[in-house]
Amino acid sequence: MLVSTSLPVPLYKTFDYKVPTGIQLPKIGCRVQVPFGRQTLVGLVIAYTNVEDCQIPDNKLKTITTIIDKTPIVDEKWLKLASWLSNYYHYPLGDVIGVMLPTLIREGKPIHVASPHWRILPEILSSQTKNNTAPPQISARAYKQIEHYKSLCVFGENGIDETQLNKHNLTKAYLQKLADKQIAERFLQTPAEPKQAKIIESPLSLNDEQSLAVTTIVKAQNKTSYQGFLLNGVTGSGKTEVYLQAMQPVLKNNQQVLILVPEIGLTPQTQARFANRFEANILLLHSGLNNRERLAGWQHCRDGQAQIIIGTRSTLLYPFKNLGLIIVDEAHDASYKQQDTLRYHAADVALYRGLQQNIPVILGTATPSLEHIKLVQDGKLTELALSKRAGAAKPPEFYLVNACNKNTTYIQQANGQAVDSGLTNEVVNAMRKHLQAGEQVLVFINRRGYAPILLCHACGWQADCPRCDNHLTVHQSQLNTQQPSYLKCHHCDWQSYIPTSCPTCGSHNLDAIGMGTTRLTENLHALFANPQTTKQTYPIIQIDRDTTRQKGSWQKIYQTINTGEPAILVGTQMIAKGHHFPNVTLVVMPTADRGFLSADFRSPERTAQLIMQVAGRAGRGEKTGKVLIQTLQPDNPLLLELVKNGYQPFAQTLLNERQMLGLPPFAFAGVIRCEAKNHQQTIAVLNEAKSLLPAHHQLTVLGPVDAAMKKKNNRYQSQLLLLSKNRQQLHTVLNTWWLTVKNLPTAKYVRLTLDIDPVVW
Repeated sequence: MLVSTSLPVPLYKTFDYKVPTGIQLPKIGCRVQVPFGRQTLVGLVIAYTNVEDCQIPDNKLKTITTIIDKTPIVDEKWLKLASWLSNYYHYPLGDVIGVMLPTLIREGKPIHVASPHWRILPEILSSQTKNNTAPPQISARAYKQIEHYKSLCVFGENGIDETQLNKHNLTKAYLQKLADKQIAERFLQTPAEPKQAKIIESPLSLNDEQSLAVTTIVKAQNKTSYQGFLLNGVTGSGKTEVYLQAMQPVLKNNQQVLILVPEIGLTPQTQARFANRFEANILLLHSGLNNRERLAGWQHCRDGQAQIIIGTRSTLLYPFKNLGLIIVDEAHDASYKQQDTLRYHAADVALYRGLQQNIPVILGTATPSLEHIKLVQDGKLTELALSKRAGAAKPPEFYLVNACNKNTTYIQQANGQAVDSGLTNEVVNAMRKHLQAGEQVLVFINRRGYAPILLCHACGWQADCPRCDNHLTVHQSQLNTQQPSYLKCHHCDWQSYIPTSCPTCGSHNLDAIGMGTTRLTENLHALFANPQTTKQTYPIIQIDRDTTRQKGSWQKIYQTINTGEPAILVGTQMIAKGHHFPNVTLVVMPTADRGFLSADFRSPERTAQLIMQVAGRAGRGEKTGKVLIQTLQPDNPLLLELVKNGYQPFAQTLLNERQMLGLPPFAFAGVIRCEAKNHQQTIAVLNEAKSLLPAHHQLTVLGPVDAAMKKKNNRYQSQLLLLSKNRQQLHTVLNTWWLTVKNLPTAKYVRLTLDIDPVVW
């Protein structure tokens, strides 16, 4: 027998190897080290092949170098998932498995690694806990060390897993100081079997809609069969409580629960909600982990140590010992779609994995995507509607504010010049009223930095990225002089200093045009936080990638907000998803409706989702919320439909338009993107690919055309769009045509990628 191995190479095939004489055949699912050309690679055994069936001559067959694992590291269902991903997304199986496995596993490192723990030395623990005092080695003024010592004592001789330090506000630096004083130690420990998960906080009482949703989900669990649910609940309707109560029987049966969230920022908050309800092993998985932490998480999922797993989209690809329920929170979010390598959509893969495991899958959202609404209408998803906010909370009231110049509030600068604050008089007055009432105000602007454009008023020059078809964003702060000032491209990360004069005409009349979070924060500071201009000052909290870059910064901001003290929160879509701020009673959106004017056919849907998600942060407590949308088009029919009738009728209007136009979800799409250093080359390759399509393919073919961003990072991008009313018909063509395109001689000098079910084109 030969061993068929998948290798991390961009080839649509597996590779057969001989087994060394006298060595037992490696089991399917084990890793092996094999020669490949001039290098040695780590591959995964996926099948066996008879020598007679192999088309390669015996003298050219190579032999496995090392069998790394004695027992399989993944099971048959996991391999079938990998095969399905490869077939559906037309991506090489070896590269699919490479995406699914953590880095250290791909490198051949041992799987069963004891995890590092920290504990107080047993002899110190036994002697000091009697009188409840810190050891004499710790100075009385070393408050942090004393705090860490007392926190570590709580965990006893078993200690705390190193991956859980942040959760308990423990840092390695102070623990190492305790270790240097021979008070604590870092040791390796194999995790014990987890205890039965317990409820430590009484469940909340449910309204009729919530109760029906929980009952329906639990019935599907009892049948041990797949069923997909769309939990369609308005913001603040208590979707999380439905999750929590649906999880109870799963955890009671010693099964695992997987909860997907769209952003890393949501994971600590989500963890706190579940930790308050259940005494269970809760695992956080996201891109902020290092390789060792990721390997430990992968191992805990596989071995059943993790009972509740909270993670971003890649967590869905992990192996699980006994998965009982999958929850996809904010299922409409575009970040669930992977935009490079294996371009999968986590919500779609979750439904497939639920079918594979015979378990329920819950897609929770307040603003379902049109694709999910269509699945409900087709009977492929069961809708569970939550139309009312939980408890006494009421839905927010929407108001459109005409943002024409005559209504604008101006700020007087030190030089006597008046500048536009970006907010109308009506909005500023409403903000002041809510702040004076002791409430919080959220101002949403989905653009970070100071300003999106730097313009010369003398000749019209603009600061553009030399590597992309994109303007450079101005980053500067007049409030924080320590913060560097620079121009940056948010697509390729190219940076430059801010010129003092125009590079084209030499004029000093340069102006930052437009507004980002930093500029809006400064304008609000002048209106609400400057003691020279206002009697009562309020803190302005900026929330975007720039202010949450440091580890733990988002947690600190979140704690500040949850004090409930009156404040103004200024942020991007980071604050639009899933956060619960009980004292936010006013939401202001100065530019939220501009997405209705985009050329992207999905833009109205995304804009409406964003508006409703941001609006949902208002009035989640006992006080009624209010939403002010500044707009230059108060008579925009789409905006009026959304504000007056809500998201569901708005979405149905868009769905009817899509059906008339033959666009997704009434058609199935694949986009072939070509990237090269020469623009003409990308068009030529795509035209050649187009000419190879079967004569009677019955597909709608658009292009080749330039991508939305023609030039990015010094490479040109063009695309070819394939549309079909039948999914199977599209994949039948792609099964043969795509491999032919990849093997074109001209394709060797460009980068060709295929995106199935694209969210952007």
